[in-house]
Amino acid sequence: MTKTPLESMLVIGESGVGKTHYGAQLLKRLLNSKGRFRMNGAATNLEPFEATMESLNDGRSADHTPTSTYVDSEWPIINDKGEAFTLIWPDYGGEQIKNLLSTRRVPMAWRTRVANAPAWMLMLRLHQLRVSDDLLSRPLADLADQAAADEASTDLEVLPSDQARMIELLQILLFLRGEGIGELMEIPQLCLLLSCWDELGQSEPPLAVLRRQLPMFGDFVSANWKDPIVLGLSALERPLDRRVRDEDYVARGPEHFGYVVQAHGQTSSDLTLPLDMLLKGDRAR
Repeated sequence: MTKTPLESMLVIGESGVGKTHYGAQLLKRLLNSKGRFRMNGAATNLEPFEATMESLNDGRSADHTPTSTYVDSEWPIINDKGEAFTLIWPDYGGEQIKNLLSTRRVPMAWRTRVANAPAWMLMLRLHQLRVSDDLLSRPLADLADQAAADEASTDLEVLPSDQARMIELLQILLFLRGEGIGELMEIPQLCLLLSCWDELGQSEPPLAVLRRQLPMFGDFVSANWKDPIVLGLSALERPLDRRVRDEDYVARGPEHFGYVVQAHGQTSSDLTLPLDMLLKGDRAR
């Protein structure tokens, strides 16, 4: 058996992108040996995911993770080639990302995780992102008429688009990553997971969808990462309600739902696929 060093993944995503649902579905796959990885011992601190797994078993969606929560859960896993990893999977309230951007202050715990994680997984829910034009995506001349119309409303707050916010988020994380080590900074592996893919109704490959809906963000990622992984993800495969049971989910089991959309548009029910690509730095997608 080949033993590799401890691997830590920084899962990044605002509230509502499906971090906890994906973590719970991934954990079910690992426990049931459904995918390229399976559990290789006892996981620690599964409490954040237990309630979500219970909700899914009952055919319901789970509540959002509280803002103040940030818990690391360690999962000893092994792949079908006998390579063993200890994966650190975090669970936290997505509002922490919003607070980080609004205050420009990064808690020490986040600084440590950003500096130490060799792989970043950024989850984006395109359906909930505001992609309206702003000063960073349109020439000033094009906004002249709009500015004149808004001149009377002096209290109107002008906000950057969400793709501009996501660029700023990655800039902050890259700055923290390289703080104090200058040009020796090692850029982490990056996987962009376009979550809740089922609600997009798209037939195009994930990268094409990203470039069409978030062109400025896509250009920024391409300029800073040589070959980022871009995948679609539907962790639940269908919308679930918090109050109304989905009887099909109960009958078949949540581990039979969910899929990943790969680079060329083909789908896979193996939710461990993004994990495999990040841990191995796979580029044959």
